[in-house]
Amino acid sequence: MRVAHLITRMIIGGAQQNTLYTVEDQFRDYHDEVSLLTGPTEGPEGTLIPRAEQGGFDLRIVPHLTRSISPWNDWRAYRELIAELRDFQPDLVHTHSSKAGILGRAAAWHLKLPTVHTIHGAAFHFGQSPVHYHAYIAAEKWAARRCDRLISVCDAMTDQYVSAGIATRDRYDTVYSGMEVEPFLTPSRPPEEVRRELGIAPEHIVIGKVARLFHLKGHKYLIEAAKQVVEAQPQVRFLLVGDGILRAEFEQRIAELGLSEHFIFAGLVPPERVPELIHAMDIVVHTSVWEGLARVLPQGLIAGKPVVSYDVDGAREVVIPEETGYLLPPESIEPLSQALMELAADPEKRRRFGQTGRERFTDQFRHETMTHRLREIYQRVLDERKENKA
Repeated sequence: MRVAHLITRMIIGGAQQNTLYTVEDQFRDYHDEVSLLTGPTEGPEGTLIPRAEQGGFDLRIVPHLTRSISPWNDWRAYRELIAELRDFQPDLVHTHSSKAGILGRAAAWHLKLPTVHTIHGAAFHFGQSPVHYHAYIAAEKWAARRCDRLISVCDAMTDQYVSAGIATRDRYDTVYSGMEVEPFLTPSRPPEEVRRELGIAPEHIVIGKVARLFHLKGHKYLIEAAKQVVEAQPQVRFLLVGDGILRAEFEQRIAELGLSEHFIFAGLVPPERVPELIHAMDIVVHTSVWEGLARVLPQGLIAGKPVVSYDVDGAREVVIPEETGYLLPPESIEPLSQALMELAADPEKRRRFGQTGRERFTDQFRHETMTHRLREIYQRVLDERKENKA
């Protein structure tokens, strides 16, 4: 197959890693001709561009494809995408993320190319102004009419889009976000060594969160819940992996609560270090208030760790109460404290939840499984196009 993948930017994030695995698998394992089209990647989140440059496939930077809305730049990006697609001449276009999803589907439609779009997280979501919320719904409805299939990273995304009237349910497929599972099954370094480097003692119980220090990721709820957890379990330490614009604000609040010695900021780390840091944890917590299906939840489970998450979007598809972890009301603090205290006090429950999660989700989240499913969808779309032409 000859497939073009379009994404707004290649920061270190779930949607971007998902896309890069797909491109790499297609190129390496299926010998497909693939092109990755992305806008300039800047910001504190880090970039996957160096890895993409080493992949051997076609990589194109679209100068005016940026995350922020700008009618003039968006028009120029649309024209640039048309030019790049016309030059590459793909059999099929696969768009990812909100901005590239809208402009990419418009460009592919203009060129009459078969197109699929992956919903990594809803373009319209909690925290947006009403104007932006409804504008994105309108844009998604418009773009949905200009692609062949919609792919969701979890069933919850399909439910949200169907409820918003974007497209009828029969037009969606669920393909879970793939990852390299082996490092989560077997750490590259002993957890004791990693913990020692972070200043974590053997008796400490580590509650870890992997996410950008950014709005909607919910760190503030974890920080507020931590006070009660530490009072009940003084040996608890909180390990925050990631960086962002809210770090100073969080550090100040932690100091006000007298919890500075209980929090460890690992900062921004390369993706390949995430597995060893998760293995250094005893409990994985995720308090985001908006996310498609946070990759850290299956990652934690594959690593054999229990997970605690707010009940948002696709979390309930892997966080199964009393089987793999605790599912809590979004933005709640007291239930979060209680769940963390219960797990901190019960090593057998931690072991049981983690083992169940590992057994249930390892194969489901292999990137090879994801790419195989996606290529089946591509082939179906191409076959249907041929039938319609006949």
